[in-house]
Amino acid sequence: MTVLLSISIGMIAALLMSRLAKLVSLPAVTAYLVAGIIVGPCCLGMLGIEGLGFTTAEGLSKLSIISDCALGFIAFAIGDEFRMTELKKNGKAATVIGIAQAVITTLIVDIVLIALHFIIPDKLSIPSAVTLGAIAAATAPAATLMVVRQYKAKGPLTDLLLPIVALDDAVGLILFAVSFGIARALQSGVVDVVSIIVNPLIEIVASLVLGSLLGLFLNFLEQFFHSRSKRMSITIAVVFLAVALSKVELEFGEVKLGFSSLLVCMMLGTVFVNICAFSEELMERIDGWTTPLFVLFFMLSGAELNLFVFGDISIILIGVLFLAARAVGKCGGAALSAKAVKCSDDVVKYLGITLLPQAGVALGMSLQVFVLGEDGTLIRNIVLFSVMILELVGPALTKMALTKAGDIIPEGRTSARGVVPSKHTGELPKQ
Repeated sequence: MTVLLSISIGMIAALLMSRLAKLVSLPAVTAYLVAGIIVGPCCLGMLGIEGLGFTTAEGLSKLSIISDCALGFIAFAIGDEFRMTELKKNGKAATVIGIAQAVITTLIVDIVLIALHFIIPDKLSIPSAVTLGAIAAATAPAATLMVVRQYKAKGPLTDLLLPIVALDDAVGLILFAVSFGIARALQSGVVDVVSIIVNPLIEIVASLVLGSLLGLFLNFLEQFFHSRSKRMSITIAVVFLAVALSKVELEFGEVKLGFSSLLVCMMLGTVFVNICAFSEELMERIDGWTTPLFVLFFMLSGAELNLFVFGDISIILIGVLFLAARAVGKCGGAALSAKAVKCSDDVVKYLGITLLPQAGVALGMSLQVFVLGEDGTLIRNIVLFSVMILELVGPALTKMALTKAGDIIPEGRTSARGVVPSKHTGELPKQ
């Protein structure tokens, strides 16, 4: 009962906060995160009143299945951006930019943090710097997708953004696996080729294969149903199945067979939308069903943010440099690669800003680094610091960039005297 009470209070607070956020032109995602912080262990939870908020991080961890399912549906929705008609127009550019900006970001963060190691060697080790460089490549598909949906963004920048964010996960997994393997080798003095190269490649290939098979399976099942509600229900069930199967891990000696739920669900959505005749209508119906789930996901994400990382000056120093280097890598890498593939000036200018949000994928990577001992703890805290800052300001930056690029059209205001034209465009809003 207390868990449901905390969830309901958190969701109500999140939705009410979204109304306040609208008054100051902030995305609803930011409001959901702030509401989560308020009902989390660092605020109301400190009172120790069960049901009023989430009192412990352990209690929040028991709700991880909600976050897993939400990320699954987010990845499934992003798969809709990989329709063949869209890939023919933007596939080459998205691939080049997606890979280039991730690699450039990793290299820049590596250089900056390794240089910092020589200044404060007792605070930041080279294995930590190398690992953080790879984690920097990861972006947050959830926050980006929510901003795009809320403001109904549409245009050249949006068309490129979502495929790049999706591709970023695959590239990030490879970069992290290689960098983390190098970090462990630096610590132990033993180079493990299997963990550095073989296992990450197996994970990516296995995820894409599993997602493809589930996409074919979903299309097959849909043929048995004709009502919209049952088709939507079977789609939801298969996404749940994809998330569940993604948790399976098998070991064959040193070789590990694992899956990325984001890649599995993204591939599930990609295959499904390209072979199902009524997928477009079905995806729109799924969007409506998942809205409350996404509100809950972001509220819980905010509750998980640990404000106490601000108590360590060294964490703040390294975190600020990490954020600055990552911003340079994302913005610079996106601009250079976008210019190389002859994108429009607006895409070159603003794409990098939309890639700044960071959340679940980076946190998932940071959970694997505790085998590094004290270095693992430091990495986890730096990532928590980064995620906290970027989750709160990232959605607003994404909205700003999409607006300046012309993909979001500012709405006009209405008053008792009638309709007031938008101050940005001078046009009347659509009624």
